[in-house]
Amino acid sequence: MRRRDLVTGTVALVLAHTLPALAQEKTADAVRAEIRKMRQETLDQLYKDVPQARRNIRGAAGYAVFESVGAQVLFVGGAGGSGVVRDNLTGKDTYMKMASAGVGLGLGVKDMRVIFVFKKRDALKRFVEDGWQFGGQSDVAAKADQKGGAAGDLEVADGITVYQLTQSGLIAQATVQGTKYWKDDALN
Repeated sequence: MRRRDLVTGTVALVLAHTLPALAQEKTADAVRAEIRKMRQETLDQLYKDVPQARRNIRGAAGYAVFESVGAQVLFVGGAGGSGVVRDNLTGKDTYMKMASAGVGLGLGVKDMRVIFVFKKRDALKRFVEDGWQFGGQSDVAAKADQKGGAAGDLEVADGITVYQLTQSGLIAQATVQGTKYWKDDALN
């Protein structure tokens, strides 16, 4: 009985967070504006938490900022979100979506922001065109009402650094997870 209540509560929390966004039909311009606002707020928080990140992003070929809401219920987890890739050379923005699915052990919900810094131009191009990332994840994060949280950087590939900021939620997980990033045809 307790496990069913926990699963039901987790699913309800994810739906409460995502359904309002689905219920509103927004114009492409409004969605792009929201994503740009999220990008700026995320970068402001990153620069506050990791001051060196500002220099890394300015000196890079480009960067991407994604927002993602994910849930892990026992052995199955997933996440979805959207973001934007900025080419520092051309100043062009490419709007993208992301989704992930994983298997492993865990429980919880997490709202996070992920920032990719592409030091090399070819890494930036590959991400925009191919957009695939696969890997294992071990994670414990907690944040509520500006207390707790997680921020850090990780070199995931030659020329790509990733920062992750936990916005809210509580999750403990150890998973093998696949993530796909792709261009959002409706916004580009």
